[in-house]
Amino acid sequence: MTMKTLYGAGPSDIRTYDTARLRAEFLMDDLFQDGALRFTYTHVDRLIVGGAVPTDQPIRFGSGEEIGTAFLLSAREMGIANLGGAGTISIDGETFALANRDVLYIGRGARDIVAESANPAAPARLYMNSVPAGADLPHRLITAAQSKLLSLGDAQRANVRQLRMYIHPEVAPSCLLLMGITDLAPGSVWNTMPPHVHERRMEAYCYFDLAPQDRIIHLMGRPEETRHLVVANLEALISPAWSIHMGAGTGPYAFVWGMTGENQEYTDVTPVALADLK
Repeated sequence: MTMKTLYGAGPSDIRTYDTARLRAEFLMDDLFQDGALRFTYTHVDRLIVGGAVPTDQPIRFGSGEEIGTAFLLSAREMGIANLGGAGTISIDGETFALANRDVLYIGRGARDIVAESANPAAPARLYMNSVPAGADLPHRLITAAQSKLLSLGDAQRANVRQLRMYIHPEVAPSCLLLMGITDLAPGSVWNTMPPHVHERRMEAYCYFDLAPQDRIIHLMGRPEETRHLVVANLEALISPAWSIHMGAGTGPYAFVWGMTGENQEYTDVTPVALADLK
């Protein structure tokens, strides 16, 4: 297991960032490596983002040594989305089978976590979000069929999309974590439209199901002074509460979104008019 640390930045800081610095502070481009587990700890609401790709050997984790607790989830909860082939996750001896696009909620207090792929040649690709938690809630597998589906967007504006809520009070309760998956309709390119900020929650994105040659142009920053990140398949990024977030893809794609903060009100956002973007 490896864990790197991101300290975050304020809106006035990024005015002076070049491309390399912006990517270093907000983008995670090395989460998914065959046979490895990689975490990034961000001081933005103390979110931990992780990626694991078990191949011929299981991947076991759970120690809290790097964050100063007895176990990784001594005071945290976690969501794991499977973006690859079928796999299993065992939590203190209880085993859950995850198909592609299933999400597993792991409650506070879990100690020993083991991830395996059903077929090492088509491994599970496990994307993780973990946030501090103040309540004990049971582990729960949420399949794609059990998620709550919202159909959004306008074909004339190329932003038709299907948003599925997985870890959400209306589907599977948590303490503070929200997690879901959004798919763009064929011919649509824009996600999160209109752009907005939610000052009481931060967000993390993981883009996936992109072709190797395709990219996402992810817009961030304050509305009056935007910046952008060019993002490839299976790369993730941090979106602080002060930043807008929206993006366009050069080909078909999907993304996992995860949020934490003061509340779990999905509609607690401040829209930003496109005409106000600079």
